[in-house]
Amino acid sequence: MLITFIRAIILYIIVLVVMRLMGKREIGQLQPFELAISIMIADLASIPMTETGIPISNGIIPILGLLVMHLMISMINIKSMKAREVICGKPRILIYRGKIDESALKKERFTINELQERLRGNNVVNIGDVEYAILETSGQVTVIQKPNKRTVIPEDLNIMPDYEGITYDLVVDGKVMYDNLKALGKDYNWLKKQVSQFKINPEEALIVTLDAKGQIFCQAKGA
Repeated sequence: MLITFIRAIILYIIVLVVMRLMGKREIGQLQPFELAISIMIADLASIPMTETGIPISNGIIPILGLLVMHLMISMINIKSMKAREVICGKPRILIYRGKIDESALKKERFTINELQERLRGNNVVNIGDVEYAILETSGQVTVIQKPNKRTVIPEDLNIMPDYEGITYDLVVDGKVMYDNLKALGKDYNWLKKQVSQFKINPEEALIVTLDAKGQIFCQAKGA
């Protein structure tokens, strides 16, 4: 029982490291070759995890082999556009200038109902509002609405908004983010002074953030 537990931990760590090395993608954004490798890694890890009679190396070595294969394919995709088209495929336009391309739907084995479902997933309820719909190689559908149906942005009104920048976490669950303080040119004493306005110490905060305008947000633990 203990051996199975230890093997499971080892394989979990190996799979976690391999998946991290494969890059940061959501499941819905995986290319076909990435999804295939992910499924195979899961299958290879499950066998030696439960079967103590099988050497654990029988699972680790093929997993590392798949990682090497993944890295090689990724490099080929970067270097060659033709290889990328063969391995990953090409995006296909499903709606062109407001008109549904029936032949494209048939080639991708897409039904009208599936297309409508994907559009709703992009917050478009009326198919007549769509100028272009593109089926990406990851399987996701990118939607470009007709100009008169798009959300108004400040540029449309000749308005130039103030620069927003990003918000930095200074404290998360009572832990001071010293790297972020350093990036801002601040130190712990400055942070303590800012947080004292809320009558707490940094370690007592659930979260403290600083936005580009210099505004501090602070919430105490248990508040």
